[in-house]
Amino acid sequence: MSVRPLVLLSLAGLLAACGSPPPKPVPQAPVQQQTSKPVTPYEELGPLPAFQRELSGTLLGVPAGAEAELALLVIDERGRPQQLLASSRIRGTGQALPFHLRFNPEVFPLGSRVELRGRASQSGQLILHLPARTITEPTSQVLGQLQFFTAP
Repeated sequence: MSVRPLVLLSLAGLLAACGSPPPKPVPQAPVQQQTSKPVTPYEELGPLPAFQRELSGTLLGVPAGAEAELALLVIDERGRPQQLLASSRIRGTGQALPFHLRFNPEVFPLGSRVELRGRASQSGQLILHLPARTITEPTSQVLGQLQFFTAP
């Protein structure tokens, strides 16, 4: 027997194997997705680094769709802002808004007046303000609930 018929028979078997329909996929069990709560902007920041400090609390009275702005400012003897130490913007939801304002304590000027100020605007118009809150020490502080009032 010659090798030629064996080669032809092998090629015919190979062609038959390649020409058959592909095997049906095996159904896999559905993968359960882990449900996690939505990530807030503050969770994205991660833990507070050792070289930073933080002012935190809750803002009250900011309507849904308004933008609240907080600023930690160095104020001169005439009540004018001289230096921005930290700032934050938060979108209002109509409910109490938690805030975390991080700052570097090394740039906190000792002996100067430092205030936390805030305002809220809607469609580019100032609608609310936060009474100035004096910050005396460059330490992490929980300020509690801060109420916004109608802007004059």
